[in-house]
Amino acid sequence: MSGIHDFTVSTLDGRPQPMAEYAGKVLLIVNVASKCGFTPQYAGLEALWRNYRDRGLVVIGFPCDQFGHQEPGDAEEIRNFCALNYDISFPMMAKIEVNGDRAEPLYRWLKSQKSGFLGIGAIKWNFSKFLIGRDGEVIKRYAPTDAPATLTADIEAALAA
Repeated sequence: MSGIHDFTVSTLDGRPQPMAEYAGKVLLIVNVASKCGFTPQYAGLEALWRNYRDRGLVVIGFPCDQFGHQEPGDAEEIRNFCALNYDISFPMMAKIEVNGDRAEPLYRWLKSQKSGFLGIGAIKWNFSKFLIGRDGEVIKRYAPTDAPATLTADIEAALAA
């Protein structure tokens, strides 16, 4: 695989989602969890999606249970939690692993494109974020502590490119 558009992932309801369908869009890819201290970031991610989707931003959530068992639910539980607590309408994918031998291939590629703090490749916690440009290249990687609202300048620049 050479670029993000070469991958196919699974949606929360188990359907294949070719990333090629997002060609020409700016993507914000986030590993999410419903029982994490950063879970309130769902509200900010949804706000970004609603504010910028008409200009070409797609926020994509990947539930992950690798950090402190903070996403124990199945697809239906995740969907219900997101709908009832945060009115999530951005695309949600199937629960994945982001580190280790069973890491989702897309996440292996993302980590190879932009390492984290101090050059560490591994995802450190839930709500790590990757901003991908319209050309499919990773622009920036953000820490879980980076609130969605702090990404607006970078998103604006990516949308303008």
